[in-house]
Amino acid sequence: MSYVLALTGGIATGKSTADDFFRKKNIPIIDCDQIARELMEPGNASWQAIKDHFGMEYLNSDQTINRKKLGQLVFSNKQALSELNQVTHPLIFDKTVAKIKEYRDFALVILDAPVYFEAGLDNKHVANGVLVITLPEQLQIERLKKRNNLTDQEAINRINSQMPLVEKEKMADFVVANTGTIKELENKLKQVLIKIREEE
Repeated sequence: MSYVLALTGGIATGKSTADDFFRKKNIPIIDCDQIARELMEPGNASWQAIKDHFGMEYLNSDQTINRKKLGQLVFSNKQALSELNQVTHPLIFDKTVAKIKEYRDFALVILDAPVYFEAGLDNKHVANGVLVITLPEQLQIERLKKRNNLTDQEAINRINSQMPLVEKEKMADFVVANTGTIKELENKLKQVLIKIREEE
């Protein structure tokens, strides 16, 4: 059986950089965001659920989901975000579990799950351990503004739509602060891999 390490954190904290490191080590990565995007393609399960729940006005002329419009709604309206999560999270969970089974011959699998705790995956025990990549909030706001070309308020709204990082840190098995260079982050991740091997 694989050791499944859930990789989570906050928006713009550096999970993609961590993924790059694990990829270089030939460790398979299951990307929950990618699964979510695939399920939102026209005709797929989340697309149908979003269309049924939020209405045709959230579709583009080519029938794809208008992600920008949907994002503006859910990042400024907690009720709408909760409703979106209720219709999509169970679908993402089922697909994620199926993917984990595909990699059962690997010693270690990374489950990149930005909303691991928010989606209640910790209660479903899909991972053996949880790694949180963390940042001080001000640095997180600056990185997100720069990456997504957002205003201060837009960046803060997106960060506030997720569980606070300090809460995630309390529930994590491994916490890595991404406040330095990529090399420093990679060195910290190497230490995490060593600890996992010692535990096995």
